[in-house]
Amino acid sequence: MQKIAKKFVEVMRDCSHVAKNGTNDFHKYKYATATDVLEKVNASLTKHGLASVVTPNLLSMQQVTTAKGNVEQLATVEVSVTLIDAESGESLTLKGLGSGQDAGDKAVAKSQTMAIKYAYLASLAIATGDDPEADRHTDEVMHPPAQVKNNPINSLTCHDCGSAISQKVADYSKNKYGRFLCLDCQRAKKSVA
Repeated sequence: MQKIAKKFVEVMRDCSHVAKNGTNDFHKYKYATATDVLEKVNASLTKHGLASVVTPNLLSMQQVTTAKGNVEQLATVEVSVTLIDAESGESLTLKGLGSGQDAGDKAVAKSQTMAIKYAYLASLAIATGDDPEADRHTDEVMHPPAQVKNNPINSLTCHDCGSAISQKVADYSKNKYGRFLCLDCQRAKKSVA
């Protein structure tokens, strides 16, 4: 496993970040598309002589009724992504889960695409700037903005000290430090490093 491990580290290095180029217009958020993730990963895998073979397994398929009363299919798929080193023959298997819902026949395809995307994101430690634990709505319900120091309603806050910060400062600190930090807390992080 030594040869494939070395190549896997190179793939991780090549794919350390994928930009959020997709936009969900309905819910108003940006995300890293499956296309962007797969293009970047495939380019690196082929560059380092690693083949990938995906084996999907349909875990469940059920009918669900939407809030509007429409009946749709909800599929959950587990994928095994086997990476094979073309030189040594060594292999490594990644796993991923995904769910997809559709009124037509695309529920399985959606869930499989999601499962492959997240298998690579998690296994290769690919940063997208997303954090599933960062739920601003829930945080605001649990800690209303009026309770936070120097924070007008609906503003962003520093994770460390609670001061209000601008969207530009929030975006920069999230990309650089993985969380929202004001300028003073960013300077403190730099001086420690």
